[in-house]
Amino acid sequence: MEPESRAAEADPAEAVLFAWGANSYGQLGLGHKEDLLLPQQLNDFCKPERVRRITGGGGHSAIVTDEGGLFVCGLNKDGQLGLGHTEDVLYFTTCRSLLGCPVQQVACGWDFTIILTAPERESCFRCCWTEACFSCYSGSVFQWGTGLASSGRRLCPGQTLPLFLTAKEPSRVTGLENSKATCVLAGSDHSASLTDAGELYVWGSNKHGQLASLAAFLPLPWKIEAHCFQNEKVTSVWSGWTHLVAQTETGKVFTWGRADYGQLGRKLESHEDWKLQSHDSSLPCSEPQKSMPSCLHCLTGAAEVSCGSEHNLAVIGGTCYSWGWNEHGMCGDGSEANIWDPKPVPSLQSSPGLLVGCGAGHSLALCQLPALPALGQHPKVTGPSPDATENAESQEAMDRERRKERQPESCTQSLTGPEAGVL
Repeated sequence: MEPESRAAEADPAEAVLFAWGANSYGQLGLGHKEDLLLPQQLNDFCKPERVRRITGGGGHSAIVTDEGGLFVCGLNKDGQLGLGHTEDVLYFTTCRSLLGCPVQQVACGWDFTIILTAPERESCFRCCWTEACFSCYSGSVFQWGTGLASSGRRLCPGQTLPLFLTAKEPSRVTGLENSKATCVLAGSDHSASLTDAGELYVWGSNKHGQLASLAAFLPLPWKIEAHCFQNEKVTSVWSGWTHLVAQTETGKVFTWGRADYGQLGRKLESHEDWKLQSHDSSLPCSEPQKSMPSCLHCLTGAAEVSCGSEHNLAVIGGTCYSWGWNEHGMCGDGSEANIWDPKPVPSLQSSPGLLVGCGAGHSLALCQLPALPALGQHPKVTGPSPDATENAESQEAMDRERRKERQPESCTQSLTGPEAGVL
């Protein structure tokens, strides 16, 4: 679930990893299994300045370095850490079975992991609880897993489903032949594909309005019209369990889908605003759905975004923001109350954010620690620095550059939800 960015712009010696939230399986890499309501600094298991990607699954985490190294920790009962055993791992550990095969991308599902060692420019993929999507260098999209099949049969009775919805091996997604995919992603019961033309296609379940459609289920890809994004091209997209986040070419950020945990960063008028109105789930809903893509102005210009199951992280102007489901403290504000609009993570406000990554109910962030005063000097307490405006403009320029450099792979991270069980 994470866009790529370059942490090397900061002083390497000051880059530090933080972790917080659900920790039932040691997925925070801190050596214990207690949830944390506030970010805690990780031990130096690798050189933080070389961290390239951060992601998480239902109960495990993965970090990729610039050298192609892979570090993993957390739940491992199904061997999802690739370490040759099935014991949980409480500290980030090198996946040595991949030595000699530099890792380019990694995606974490509920209880599995997919690793890509091919050149990054040739493919992009994301996975969720029960299925995976893959886009190859030609722009074709492949899907496998049976997660959408059961919903499709229930919501489209009597209709023959496309083969890719029931495939146990990678199967080409039909309906995208005339477009070139640059990014694919999957939620709990839906999938999406972003094209090189800046168009977003979605399919699967629309139970919570995550497809921005009137249909209860879309068996084939359907394009979300450009006017939903103020007629701008979509450049990046991410997905949670039942909600989506997209960024357009001018840096605007839109959210839509389920909203009852605050995952959209805005309150809808009522519970019914995200719940389909139709009594017959096989038919289009009887009223226009209100959970359509809506611009979240406070996130405009975000350099980083990451979605967990029902919570989110973002980096805006060097500040780490969080919002959404907070039962395990994954929003990092010291409470377990849901956060209804994006707010700075309090203890990280003085540590500029470089990379963020979410698991189902846990969070990780690579931050730059504030510079320490030179030996023999003492910090001064003064008014605003005359360079404050220049520094702010410099940070904004850095964020714009990171958005430009972000690979098309910027999609969702591993996906799981609060209803999926203990984390």
